[in-house]
Amino acid sequence: MKLGERLVQAWYAGHAGLVALWPLERLYRSVVQRKRRQFLSGKLDSYRAPVPVIIVGNITVGGTGKTPLILWLIEYCRARGLRVGVVSRGYGGQPPEWPWRVRATDDPAVAGDEPALLVQRSGVPMAIDPQRPRAIQLLLEQEPLDLILSDDGLQHYQLQRDLELVLIDESRGLGNGRCLPAGPLREPVGRLGEVDAVLFNGAVADKEQGYAMQLRPTALVHVASGENVSLEHFPAGQAVHAVAGIGNPQRFFRTLRELGWQPQEHPFADHAQFVAEDLRFGDDLPVLMTEKDAVKCRIIAPDNAWYLKVDAQPSAAFVDWLNACMTELFPELRGDE
Repeated sequence: MKLGERLVQAWYAGHAGLVALWPLERLYRSVVQRKRRQFLSGKLDSYRAPVPVIIVGNITVGGTGKTPLILWLIEYCRARGLRVGVVSRGYGGQPPEWPWRVRATDDPAVAGDEPALLVQRSGVPMAIDPQRPRAIQLLLEQEPLDLILSDDGLQHYQLQRDLELVLIDESRGLGNGRCLPAGPLREPVGRLGEVDAVLFNGAVADKEQGYAMQLRPTALVHVASGENVSLEHFPAGQAVHAVAGIGNPQRFFRTLRELGWQPQEHPFADHAQFVAEDLRFGDDLPVLMTEKDAVKCRIIAPDNAWYLKVDAQPSAAFVDWLNACMTELFPELRGDE
């Protein structure tokens, strides 16, 4: 097990050795809290976009299901006649210049795997830049948009926001509740009391602390051809090679088991860059992966490689809450009620 993997395991399972990192944690907490206070007080400049901005972010390191929720929000907005765009840091991408308008034909090595997935799946106007205000400005120069979704960016205080949505993985929670590097938190737990809504990915029911959200598998998609087949394509008990280069590979492996298959687990680092040998295991078993990984593997994927398509399903109470928020941001939507 690599050092980073051992550290993540210690954050969630507990380890006495993390005490040695508490001084660094106190330093980290003081820096992030001071930075937030400076932006909120106006001591540091921040950008107010001419259209509403919704942040979809994390308080923890690692995957929590942001991308499926953003895809759901894109369709939610479009169903209400709103023209929506998305901005992101573009982690893992190396475009020729910043900001960069993401196209469906972009190599994920240029745009980043998550931006490539979002644009290929939805066709949404999207731009990436570590300085998200510049990404917004580029989009608004090119597109008549009503609303911007920011993929991550909860801690990017240079960008003012109208709503903050935070996702938490239900099975992992907040780990030991400590900030980096002694724990998985990007900001202290108290920050959750300041956001507009918390969604628990994997929760079966709403709770006092936030809303439930599920990721529903909907189809298997052939990586090379894009052919969609039903989840019954593989029978119960089917052994598969499960490949996952995401922030929480165990969530993917657990989903495959819940579908009745028997995954042989092959976890990779988040945003891993795959080579052909990573997907070949010397047998004829199907290779299953996440959609985020599949966007990087179409050229190198073997013929027996598939990805699991999933869709976010937030609770009805969250949808009602969001409807109320959106009619505040866009009073003209009241006529649709």
